[in-house]
Amino acid sequence: MFDTGNTGFMLLATSLVMLMTPGLAFFYGGLVGRKNVLAIMMQSFVSMGVTTIIWWAFGYSLCFSGDVGGVIGNLDMAFLRGIDLSTPYAGTAKIPLFVFVAYQMMFAIITPALITGAFANRIRFGAYLIFLVGWLVFVYFPFVHMVWGGGLLHQWGVLDFAGGIVVHAIAGMAALASVFFVGRRRVKEIGMHSIPLVALGTGLLWFGWYGFNAGSELAVDAVTGQAFLNTDIAASFAGPTWMLLAWIFEKKPKFTGLLTGAVAGLATITPCAGYVTANTAVLIGIASGTVCYFAVSLKNRLQWDDALDVWGVHGVGGILGTIALGVFASKAVNPAGADGLLAGNTNFFLVQTAAALGAGVYAFAFTYGMLWLINKLTPVKVTEDEERDGLDTALHGEKAYDDDLAASPEV
Repeated sequence: MFDTGNTGFMLLATSLVMLMTPGLAFFYGGLVGRKNVLAIMMQSFVSMGVTTIIWWAFGYSLCFSGDVGGVIGNLDMAFLRGIDLSTPYAGTAKIPLFVFVAYQMMFAIITPALITGAFANRIRFGAYLIFLVGWLVFVYFPFVHMVWGGGLLHQWGVLDFAGGIVVHAIAGMAALASVFFVGRRRVKEIGMHSIPLVALGTGLLWFGWYGFNAGSELAVDAVTGQAFLNTDIAASFAGPTWMLLAWIFEKKPKFTGLLTGAVAGLATITPCAGYVTANTAVLIGIASGTVCYFAVSLKNRLQWDDALDVWGVHGVGGILGTIALGVFASKAVNPAGADGLLAGNTNFFLVQTAAALGAGVYAFAFTYGMLWLINKLTPVKVTEDEERDGLDTALHGEKAYDDDLAASPEV
């Protein structure tokens, strides 16, 4: 009944996307100071458990079952009711629905974890758990339904191959709202404590992104290969572009710039991956490295304390990629897609632009309001003493490194 090749590929793609969350934890963990490594990594890892529980209980159903006003699904498939071993995924009927449920669950796990880099070292764990659940229910699930679940944006003709709107734009704009709400860090960190950890995290993210983008075709065909190739090309052009700009303006070709630029390229190509040519992916990679670099520079000049540049990389990258899709999309690449502005389809370009900007505005506004409400229930921000001590020991009673042992003389 099911195609074993497609099913096996989707299980592999699901595993790759799952690996991205630990990759993100290493990426963020290396960027913060040594007293806050475990706290930032835990915020990623805890999503793997909490989001899975919510997804099984009602998240999948709200995203992909029924329709309420074009905005959200219903609870007909809560607790995966009505799904058994023989239930096919309706989109292709070539893979079991259970596989699609698992694949989409991995997207749900990593998306709120992306936001955590913005408020590094400043948010209490209990408040974060409330934030995680609320943000999934009121931001992530509605946009999944509206774009991928047959809802309003899908009906308008919006395309998003693997999550430019659904993942990066809304997470990045939510990150910016979080920065404005929690304010600046009161205790200055010396700097990144482990660039090798950042490199490891980047490698895991880049590797997992092939499942993220190529897997979003939900089958093995020519579009799958195109999405895979586009993913690598965009990252490979964006990283050196960022590095070159840093070399020009900061006088040094920085390794972290190369790594951050690659991630920006991955985020930006995500909505376009299965709808554009490889040559277009080159342009998108260069544009991503350039635009995201200057977005981060602007953030620094404005003194927004987005600690790990979530807005500049994911928010700006996701919006840029979604709008670029409106320009460069081609049915010659994917007949199930659309032709973009360059092919004379102005309406598609306008729809993509409006959807990207509208999603960003909603995510920003709702996130800020939700944090304000959570703060009424329990303090969101840590105290200055907790920030000074480091969140690893102050909130979790653990340390990533035994400093006393490291400081002791060799015997």
